This record gives sequence, C-alpha cells and structure tokens, in this order.
Amino acid sequence: MDVSYILNTFFALFAMTLIIFMVPGFAMLEAGLVRTKNVSAVLMANTMIYSVASMAFLLVGYTVAFGSWDNSSMSKWAAFLFQMAFVGKTVNIMSGGVSERTRIFPLTIFTIAMAALIYPLVVNITWGADFLKGTFLDISSMHDLAGSTVIHSTGAWALLAAILIIGPRKGRYKNGKIKVIPASNIPLVTLGAFLLWIGWFGFNGGSVGSISSKEAADTVALTILNTNTAGLAGAITAMIVLYLRYRKLDITMILNGALGGLVAITAGADLFDIYSPILIGAVAAVLVMLAVPFFDRLQIDDPVGALSVHLVNGIWGTIAVAFFADVSLWAQIKGILIVAIFAFVSSYIVLRIINAFAPFRASDDEQLEGLDYVECGMESYPEFKQSL
Repeated sequence: MDVSYILNTFFALFAMTLIIFMVPGFAMLEAGLVRTKNVSAVLMANTMIYSVASMAFLLVGYTVAFGSWDNSSMSKWAAFLFQMAFVGKTVNIMSGGVSERTRIFPLTIFTIAMAALIYPLVVNITWGADFLKGTFLDISSMHDLAGSTVIHSTGAWALLAAILIIGPRKGRYKNGKIKVIPASNIPLVTLGAFLLWIGWFGFNGGSVGSISSKEAADTVALTILNTNTAGLAGAITAMIVLYLRYRKLDITMILNGALGGLVAITAGADLFDIYSPILIGAVAAVLVMLAVPFFDRLQIDDPVGALSVHLVNGIWGTIAVAFFADVSLWAQIKGILIVAIFAFVSSYIVLRIINAFAPFRASDDEQLEGLDYVECGMESYPEFKQSL
C-alpha cells in the first residue's frame, strides 16, 4: 500500500512538472507568432494566467470541481497539483487567439472566472463530483482521458466568444480582403511547439492516474506512445499536403498540424492500438489546414490558429474515440454538445459583463503603437521598433 501510494504520488508530481513546461510552451509559441511590438504583452499575459489561474483554482476551483481534497491512491497534495497544472491551459488557448488587441486587466478578471468557476464546473460534470449525475444532462459516460473536450474545447469555446466580442485586429480584414500578418520569430514558434509536445506526455500519460501496477504502467506507456504518434502523424501529413499543394513547407502550419494531432489524441490515447493514432493525427492535420482559411473567411481573427487546433480537433478527437474504441458515439457527442453550450454561453456572458466596465479591446491607436508599450511600458525588441 505504501509503495503504491508513493509511486503514484511521485508519478503525479512528475507528470505535473511536464505539464508546467506547457506554460513556456504557450508563451514562446504566441511570442513568435505575434508582431515584435506585442511580445512583452503576450509574455505578461502568459505569466499572469499561470499565476492567477493556479491561485483561483487553489482557493475555489478545485473544490468546485471535485468536492473534496481526499485521495486514497496518492497524496492529496499531489492530486491537487496535477489538476492545477491543467487549469491555466483553458485560458492560454483563449489568450493566444485574442492577442495583439486585448488588454491584460480584463483578461485577468476573466482568468479568475474561468479558473474558479467555468472550467471547474465542466470538470465537475465530467471527471469530478458530478452534480448532474443521474439527470438527462449526465455526461459522465463520455470518455475524455485528458481533455480534448474538457480542456481544449472549453478554452476554445471561450476564445470564440471573446473574438465575437472583441473583434479582429486593426487592419486584418479590409474591403473583404485578408491582410497576412506574418510571424515575427519562427525559432520561438518552434521552441514553443516542442515544449508543448513534451508537456503533452505528462498531460495525457499522467491522466491515467496510476503507475503502481504492471497493467497501469503498460497503460501509461501506451498512452504516451500514442500521444507522440499522433503528433508525428499530424506533422508528416501537414508536410505532405503543403508540398503537394504549394511546393513549399510552412513550418508554422506543420507545427499546428502536429499540435492538432496532439489535441485529437488527448481524449482516447489510453484506449487505442498503436496504429489508430496515425489516422487520428493525419485527419487532425487536414482539419487544421482546412479550418485556418475557413475562420479567416468568416473574419474570425485568430493569430495563433487556436480555434483550428483546439476547437476543431477537440471535437474530432472526442468523436474519434467512438470510431476506434468500444465507446458509445452518442455519449461522446452528448458530452461535446453540453460542454459546448455551457462553455460558450457562460464565457460569453462573463466576457460581456467584464467588457462593460473594463473593455477588452485596445484602441486602434494603441494597437498601432503596440501593446508592449501601452500595457507593459517596455518592449521586447526596442532596437527594432517599427510603426506597424
């Protein structure tokens, strides 16, 4: 009993540490994809999200989600830390998608609401205490190992609500045409994507919940293998499609293809054989490549492609569980729908309320100046200051 308890505790702490690597992962990815005049603001937002979301989850959110801190299989402190590592990711998904035109203070207020209430309530009805159990809205039978829907789609539905309220960046769409705003630092984008990829091994592997028996250890190893395979398939598929279509290789799209595969495999990595993730990741990459121009045609401005990666593939990954494992398709679809309605509507209402007294959107002049100077009073690249 003591050995099992100690092993599971250590495993949860190790997985939590890997997940925290996703904090600099999101920060570097977003810093590389935005213009140089907005990099400090992006880094500040990511630092704020980790700090504020974690504290809100400690004080309120964890109890809302799980009802109790008791855990018989490992230290309750380790169980909390593992779950705490997840919470900021829902807002990270959102913050990147509204970058370059969003103020930090109102985003901080929304971070508190998401970490203390919105995300914990989604966890409650899926992984946690489940106050809806036994009702028509019970979705506890949905299989979502590490959160294709619970985390990735929840954050992305909040992002969609935010974009509808805040609008696109100044000059992004003009006279029906799309102005391309290129990434400012491709090495940072690449570093960020691979930090996220590494973090995903703790994200999905740790969600198995135990490693103290042969069966549990095999499941953890299979889960991590399948996670990596889906990422590989996403990257390779994006490379092939890009080369066949354009005879050029866009590293940002290839990395988003990999991330799409990682999002998609998150729901069922513990259930699949070692070959299914290849198809799941490949489909995910194609969906990312179709979704990016689709959202642009709708003038939904998402600088980092978060909706294409996290929303589209959060949905695909959750449905894919029913195609490749013995899981009810209706249970998966019902879970997707209920989380979608709750996450989007609650986020939209909270965002509207915050926006009424603390507007999210920076003015056109402030966007032109850059949020580094406006929000932080310092610039990441002062020697390269441009009037963009």
